[in-house]
Amino acid sequence: MINRALIDVFSEIAREKNVERSELGSIIEQLFLHLIERDRGESSNCSVIVNLDKGELEIYAEREIVDDIMDPVLEIILQDALNLAPGENFEVGDIFVEVIDPAIFGRRLVTSAKQFFNQRLNDVEKRYIYEDYSQRVGEIVIGTVRQIQRDNLYINIDQAELLMPRREQILSERHRRGDTIRAVVKSVEVTPRGPEIIISRTDNHFLYKLFEMEVPEIEDGIIEIDGIARQPGERAKIIVKSNDRRIDPVGACVGMRGSRIQAIVRELNNEKIDIVNYSSQPEILISRALSPATPLDLYIDEEDKYCVAVFNDDDLEFAIGRGGVNINLASRITSYRIDAYGKKEYERNQKQQATLISEIEDITKKDVALFENASILTVSDLLGAEEDTLLDIKGISANKIEKVYNAIETFIESDNNEEVEEEVDVKELIEDLDEKLKAEVKEAAESEDSEEVAANVSVKDK
Repeated sequence: MINRALIDVFSEIAREKNVERSELGSIIEQLFLHLIERDRGESSNCSVIVNLDKGELEIYAEREIVDDIMDPVLEIILQDALNLAPGENFEVGDIFVEVIDPAIFGRRLVTSAKQFFNQRLNDVEKRYIYEDYSQRVGEIVIGTVRQIQRDNLYINIDQAELLMPRREQILSERHRRGDTIRAVVKSVEVTPRGPEIIISRTDNHFLYKLFEMEVPEIEDGIIEIDGIARQPGERAKIIVKSNDRRIDPVGACVGMRGSRIQAIVRELNNEKIDIVNYSSQPEILISRALSPATPLDLYIDEEDKYCVAVFNDDDLEFAIGRGGVNINLASRITSYRIDAYGKKEYERNQKQQATLISEIEDITKKDVALFENASILTVSDLLGAEEDTLLDIKGISANKIEKVYNAIETFIESDNNEEVEEEVDVKELIEDLDEKLKAEVKEAAESEDSEEVAANVSVKDK
C-alpha cells in the first residue's frame, strides 16, 4: 500500500498535461513495472494495482516455491515462504504471492522513474493532440504566433503547436510574436517528434470556410460554392449557385452594403474577390469569370476545353490582369484554357491564318503543289495538320516540313513588325499634328491678341 500523497503528486502532473484519469492509472502501472525491472532485472511476474479514487497502490510478485533456488527473482524456498506467511500450508510447487513495498525503491530509481513518467505523459499528450486535430482537418482554428522563422510560423493553441510553412502563408502579410492568426487545418502527420499539424491561409478551402462562416445560406446548403481559384493576397474568384430561385447567390455573398464580403476581404489582407454567378452554359460562365473585362466574342471548343476570348484593345489589359492573374484565375475556375486577344490582334491573326501558303516566300511552288494536292491550302490548314499526316504526303520529308514551318514563322513575324511600324508611324503623325496645332494656336494668340481663339482651338476640334 502507498499513501494518497504520492498518487496526488502524479494526479497533479497529469492534470497539467491534460491526461485522463484512465490513462494516468495505466501510466503509473507501467512506471512501477519499470522500477521493478530496473531494480530486479525482471518484472514479468509482477502486477501493479492502482486505485486513484482511494489513493492506493499495490504491487505483487508471484514466486514459485522450490527446494533449490535457481532464480531468486522468480523462485523462493519453502521455509522462506512459511516464514513470510506464517499459518499458511505451502508445498513445493505452489505459488507464493509477495507484497512489494514501494518504499524499497531508492532515490536514484525514483529520479529515473520521474523521467519515465514525464515521457509517458508527453507521449499520451501527443497522441491526444493527434487524435484531436486529425478529426479537425478542414476546420478553421485560431491561435497565437509563438515563433517566427525564415520560412515557417509556429502557432500555439492550448498545448498544441501548429506549423504554417511559407507556401501556406499569404506573402503580403507580416506577423509578429503574440499576433492572433486564423487558418484552416490542412493536414496532420505523425513524425518522430510528434504530430505535425499543417495549417494554411492560402488553401482554397480556407476561403470556402470563411464564406461558410459569413454567409448563413452557404452553411444551410441554400447556396453552393461550385469552384474557387486564388492568387493568395492578390485576387480570388469564386463560383456560386443558388438552390432557391428566390435567392440571388451573388447578393447573398456580398451582403448588405458589402458587409459580408468586406469581412472576408479584410481577413485576407485586402485580397480582391470576384463572385461569379454559376451558369451551365460555358460561354456565359467564361464571360462572367473574365470580369472585370467583358469579351466581345468567345470561340469555345468544348471537347478540348479551349476558349479564345476577343476584347476591345483598351480592355485587353484588364482581361489579362497584372501578371496574367485575372485570365489565369478565370481559366482555373472554369477548367477552360483561355487565350485573350485584342480585336486588332485577333483580326490580324485571322488574316495570317487565312493566308494561302502559295503567297508565302521561301515555300517553293513544287512544295505548294504537293500540299495543295493534299487539300492543305492555307497557313491554318498547315499548322493545324498533324505531323504524321504531313509526312504521309508523297515528296514531303521531315526536313522539308521544318523549312516550311520556319518560312511561316518568318512571314508572321514580318507581318507583325509591319503592323507595329504602321502604328508607330500613325503615332508620330498624331504627335507632329499636335505640335503643329499648338504652334498655330500660339501664333494666332500673339498676332490677333485673342484669348477666345486660343481657348477654343484644340487638337480634338482640329
